Amino acid sequence: MKAAIVGAGVGGLVTALLLRRQGLEVDVYEKEARAGGRLGYEEDGTGRFRIDQGPTIVLLPDLLRDILVEAGVPPEAIELTRVDPLYDFYYPDGTRWTKHQDAGRQEQELEAAYAGGGADFRRYMRDMEGLFDYGFEAFLSRTFSRPSSFLTPANLRFLLRSRAWRGLRPWTSAYFRDERIRDAYSLQSLYIGGSPLQAPALYGLIPYSEHKHGIWYVKGGYGRLAEVLEQACRSAGVRVHLSCPVESVQVEQGRCTGLTAAGERRTFDAVVYNGDYPGMAGLLDGWRSRPKRYQPSSGCLLVYLGLDRRWEEAGAHQFFLPERHLDHMEDVFRHGRFSQTPSFYAFNPVAVDSDAARPGESVLYVLIPVPADERLDWEGAGAELVERVLERAEALRFPGLREAIRWRRVRTPREAARSGLYRGGSFGIAPVLGQSGGFRPQVKPLPIERLYAVGASVHPGGGIPIVMQGARLLGRIIAKELGT
Repeated sequence: MKAAIVGAGVGGLVTALLLRRQGLEVDVYEKEARAGGRLGYEEDGTGRFRIDQGPTIVLLPDLLRDILVEAGVPPEAIELTRVDPLYDFYYPDGTRWTKHQDAGRQEQELEAAYAGGGADFRRYMRDMEGLFDYGFEAFLSRTFSRPSSFLTPANLRFLLRSRAWRGLRPWTSAYFRDERIRDAYSLQSLYIGGSPLQAPALYGLIPYSEHKHGIWYVKGGYGRLAEVLEQACRSAGVRVHLSCPVESVQVEQGRCTGLTAAGERRTFDAVVYNGDYPGMAGLLDGWRSRPKRYQPSSGCLLVYLGLDRRWEEAGAHQFFLPERHLDHMEDVFRHGRFSQTPSFYAFNPVAVDSDAARPGESVLYVLIPVPADERLDWEGAGAELVERVLERAEALRFPGLREAIRWRRVRTPREAARSGLYRGGSFGIAPVLGQSGGFRPQVKPLPIERLYAVGASVHPGGGIPIVMQGARLLGRIIAKELGT
């Protein structure tokens, strides 16, 4: 039997490996000249500077390793390094706060932040343990054929008891009495492009998992995972067609029969769409339905820097927050405008991988959450925002930053939209309540036989290990339906 995968993102490549191990012939079609989707590198063109283009924070390492082994990738193919302390927070008044994986050290840090912070943290960790274990098994380890299969009596009781339907930031406020700590335990929804005020508290499993499982770094950068997966696919006999966009997907009498790529129609027993899910509707030939409009995730204004110096005391990950982080969140998610003093994140890989740049040099990645809107003035106001952010980063953590820049590249939501990311959002559709769990597109999203989907916009959601989990769920469904 033959399967085609439209898109060579992480979800598509892992699915290809799993289907190949089931005995299927697999073809992967990718419109870009490289595989990996959101995982890849930004380079200066001379070989001097290279840094991850997309995701940088590696979570759930055991899940990632388990799925790689299931897909036939040996564990030694990826070298993971633990990052601890996890990251630092920097504030305009010059103060700094550090997040540690170890619960005991974190309790001390929080008690030092404010009286009673240690006890608040213990209660948070106790409650989150139950939330994480139930949530992973009930929501991340299964698919939902319809919303009613998601809203079971057991799940409803859990959601009501845990209040996991509330916004993450309001939910976190029930544990911590300090505004800065509340921000520190809710901004992780930004990892998947969601507002801390709107993303359901179920996504609180992200900051909790940082304590439970740690934050890790892939030697060579997260983009290395894409290289490993592509190589594994080719070694397994998967045919990977790069620079080969799919023009249409054929549906006949309610069944997907194949696709057209490079002007040639090809027949397949199953087709998997691996892209931002809203883009699938425009490819279907022989199926008509009213297109659904989804809320996009946040966009990212990304700044990649090559520098002729290193900052030895700076960690790998750091967050820079203004006095009122939530004002920035309101600007991004409600008002759709630039903030004058935004929160932002900086990734400094040489802190954990000395080979990330040449001796005495470094690369830096700065991410500013912004609205997913192509129409904003990215060349004018957007460029001014970048300058203000670099000035703050220099003042608070990286002295001499701007003078040390030898290469700079800026990527905007406008470029993201033109590359195929839904409405310029960097993380697919937003993780709001109506687009989560059983309300999110599923791996079998439409009543069309032999047509499937995987990726950040598809349940169980965004984040590299979770997308890989979606590929695992999809592989099991295809095995059952195709009898492989």
